[in-house]
Amino acid sequence: MQPFVLYNSEQRKKVEFVPRKEGQIDIYVCGMTVYDYCHIGHARVMVAFDYIIRFLRSQGWKVRYIRNITDIDDKIIARANENGESIQQLTARFIDAMNEDAANLGCAAPDEAPKATEYIDQMQSMINTLVDKGAAYPSSNGDVYFEVSKFDKYGRLSGRKLEDMQAGASERVDVEVEKKHPFDFVLWKHAKENEPAWASPWGNGRPGWHIECSAMSTCCLGNHFDIHGGGSDLMFPHHENEIAQSEASTGEQYVNYWMHVGFINVDGEKMSKSLGNFFTIRDVMEKFHPEVIRYFIVSSHYRSPVNFSDVALKEAKTALSRFYHSFKAYQQVYGQKTIETLEQNFVERFNNAMCDDFNTAEAMAVLFELNKELNRAVKEEQAEQATALYSTLRHLTDILGLVQHDVGEFLQSDIGLEFSFTAFSGTSSETNFMPDETEPKFSSTAHVGEDASVGFTTFKEYVEQKIQERTDAKKAKDFAKADGIRQSLLDQGVVLEDTRQGTIWRRAD
Repeated sequence: MQPFVLYNSEQRKKVEFVPRKEGQIDIYVCGMTVYDYCHIGHARVMVAFDYIIRFLRSQGWKVRYIRNITDIDDKIIARANENGESIQQLTARFIDAMNEDAANLGCAAPDEAPKATEYIDQMQSMINTLVDKGAAYPSSNGDVYFEVSKFDKYGRLSGRKLEDMQAGASERVDVEVEKKHPFDFVLWKHAKENEPAWASPWGNGRPGWHIECSAMSTCCLGNHFDIHGGGSDLMFPHHENEIAQSEASTGEQYVNYWMHVGFINVDGEKMSKSLGNFFTIRDVMEKFHPEVIRYFIVSSHYRSPVNFSDVALKEAKTALSRFYHSFKAYQQVYGQKTIETLEQNFVERFNNAMCDDFNTAEAMAVLFELNKELNRAVKEEQAEQATALYSTLRHLTDILGLVQHDVGEFLQSDIGLEFSFTAFSGTSSETNFMPDETEPKFSSTAHVGEDASVGFTTFKEYVEQKIQERTDAKKAKDFAKADGIRQSLLDQGVVLEDTRQGTIWRRAD
């Protein structure tokens, strides 16, 4: 296994990774609160840790990956009440949706996905320990708070000083009277009317958000583990509070390395429902193939803020298509043939980039150079080298979870793009098609020639019919008609390519 470095948020620098157990890495990532569909910020966290773990496993590391599910909190309760459904019905539906979105993005499932409601006993045990040690206190109304002044290292992850935060908070008038200090945080919430509750030594109630991750992570991975990850927005207060309550409870260091994924902005602004620029993964997949979304995320360093826009996704589609075009060119000549002997120069450069804090931007530069060499070898009919280059590119793109779909299927996909087309001759009707619609809201008839009339329900069906008509025209030596069909399809964004196996089509880039 090649040594690697990663940026430790706590130390604010890149450091060499040293495992707690030889050859093994234990990772916990804060997952989703399941009251709505996942948004593109969630997609970035999912994809980033997916390709990081793929790479580590490709290097021979044994990785144990835990990503939790928060299935009880204020937002979940409010949404369930708003919908008139049970919390269990709401969370089950959105857990299924989350898993479906992750799978569409090419993300493997974590080794475990613990739910907060399954660890109530462990949370209560940890809270009891904190109370017994004097690090937490019950209030008169049944809430239990962690007393941040009792943890000397509070603020070490975020770089904030407690005295400075307290000074700023002293000017506010909305500090909860039950707290000893403004930044004490709740571990257990007393039950309110019509809310789910569990019996506890402090009365009926439910856990606070922060204690959930401390209980689930330590139960799954132990009191002290290798890496804790999540979005940058979680560094304070969530991860800061996790450190405080975990270490005050166990007396051990909680985590060796902290990894935080950068923000996604939308057209230069922070994504927000109030700004009207909030997009779920499903919103975006209506317009772009899910692997295009994955490529957009993979192509930027996981810590860097990125700007999400239609333009950026279109550029990602074009870039990703270059790999698919190269694979298609190779497969038309050599099929799916691969070999085990890889081009080590490219492999080593790729690995070096990824071992430098998972620098996918640099790794992608290596892949595009490799892609260029593959195209050259295929064009020059250098079979042995082409196969080695193809095998290498196949192996390295697999690590990043890219080029995972059938070549023809991907190149023909135009998800979300509406096509307006007019028949090639004779009386015609203009019709909009959503490509690959299996249950269209309408069907239409496009007239070809004076007497021919063919009904279509999908754009794919339409194109394939035109290809057949062009083939028939060529057989009849009506080359003017055949050329007209090719040009008309090209005007609609469809490129025809004549191969030894027949005519295939793809979208124009």
